Amino acid sequence: MDPIAIALLFFLVALIYSSAGFGGGSSYLAIMALLNWESAILKPTALLCNITVVLTSVFIFSSHKLIPWRKIGPLVLFSIPFAFLGGSLRLEERIFFILLGTTLLISSIAMLLQNKKEAVQFFKGSNAVIGGSVGFLSGLVGIGGGIFLSPFLHLTRWANAKNIAAATAVFILVNSIAGLIGHYSTHAVNLDFNKMWPLLLAVFIGAQLGPRANLKWFTPRILKQVTAVLIFFVAIRILNEYL
Repeated sequence: MDPIAIALLFFLVALIYSSAGFGGGSSYLAIMALLNWESAILKPTALLCNITVVLTSVFIFSSHKLIPWRKIGPLVLFSIPFAFLGGSLRLEERIFFILLGTTLLISSIAMLLQNKKEAVQFFKGSNAVIGGSVGFLSGLVGIGGGIFLSPFLHLTRWANAKNIAAATAVFILVNSIAGLIGHYSTHAVNLDFNKMWPLLLAVFIGAQLGPRANLKWFTPRILKQVTAVLIFFVAIRILNEYL
């Protein structure tokens, strides 16, 4: 595929995902896998794009005072060491993508059940447990974890939709950094920055627009629906490719 077309895809992913507080790591992974890029560069590339996107998101959400800093503390504190641990582990490529796709599929279904009282009670848990569990899983598969965390926060009515999007962006940022450090602690990776910089530029531009679209155009109901559809779409594409 033409490099400009690839950069455009990454831009669209960053634009859409950042509107929900996500970094888009799962979709970057799916795109690169479909293009048959070397498996060794998938995780670090996705994490670098995540960091680029959510840095902007965190700044914008913070400037609008939407980040519940005290409430998100336990989630972040317990997620960092587990994200590092997950990032340091090695998985066979097919197992890696099956794990990713299955988890995303469950997450999308969970969001569709978020108004069911039984589902809300089932998914309730402490911030520490949720943060540590999601941190480990996100480090293992190479994304920031927001796409896993957000359904739990919506299900337990942790906050309103925009506060959840803001908290998710912070969570992704710290977990992407921890996961990337963990990955590099056990993997020797040489990234081609001639190929990387157009992608990083594309996601940076997309990230300037996504959070602002959230703040101006998206109602909480639309934001939840967009999140669920994105998660489901990515899961089906990955599982169709690797099962």
